[in-house]
Amino acid sequence: MPFIRGGCQLWCYTSTAIYKETRKKLDFWSAPAYILLLLNPILFSFLIVSIISTFPNILLQVFLVGGWLGIILIFAEALNRFAKVDPEISRKVVHIGTGNVILFAWWLEIPPWIGITAGIISAAIALISYRLPILPSVNSVGRKSLGTFFYAVSIGILIGWFWSIQQPQYAAVGILTMAWGDGFAAIIGQNFGKHPYQVWGMNKSWEGSLGMCVVSYTVCSLILLAVQGNIWQTWIVAIPVALAATALETLSKVGLDNLTVPLGSAALCFFLNQFF
Repeated sequence: MPFIRGGCQLWCYTSTAIYKETRKKLDFWSAPAYILLLLNPILFSFLIVSIISTFPNILLQVFLVGGWLGIILIFAEALNRFAKVDPEISRKVVHIGTGNVILFAWWLEIPPWIGITAGIISAAIALISYRLPILPSVNSVGRKSLGTFFYAVSIGILIGWFWSIQQPQYAAVGILTMAWGDGFAAIIGQNFGKHPYQVWGMNKSWEGSLGMCVVSYTVCSLILLAVQGNIWQTWIVAIPVALAATALETLSKVGLDNLTVPLGSAALCFFLNQFF
């Protein structure tokens, strides 16, 4: 009996110790953690309690993000159906508004699997919408474009990449550079573009490209300023990022800029900051 009692005490002690270390060092979604926990009833019960306790927080995060996206889509649909605005305007409302969801994901510390799943679902909806008119405020722009699909894919990729290395600011740089930079480039170019040029059959304007560059620089430098402070790298790194984003937006066709600009901007900003 003393042997059994001592064994039970040791088992309980080690279970608690392993649980504490697991909470600190292991991801509950990793296979080793699951195997370790499932082999021990005490740790398994701790796992269930831990997962259940996170549900309210996750549900709140999903509600806030979903609520924001819902507001943006409803507003854009209202503009498209009732105000009869130019389809490009309602599309840019969605383009800029949905891009800001990356800030919610960053500030609310949304788990990466939620962001990746949302990206996959959004990409699937985008593909369906090209066949069925379920998102006229997004796709009724009178030109062949896979931009909405690429946009969703880029969000999923950047969340998966930079959340995994705990550097979400670079995902924000990529998405917001595309959202605000490209959004304002189109608005400025269409309304104030007096000096047009063509690239691979695409009509561009120098005013629009300049707007893309200036807004991209502003977005990138503000995010870096918030994260790393007022140091010279903040203002210098944003210059090549803005230039690269503008070049990628100019050269990309059929909406591919919604993939090349976010990924290129985020990757360049990340690697330049590592170098400097």
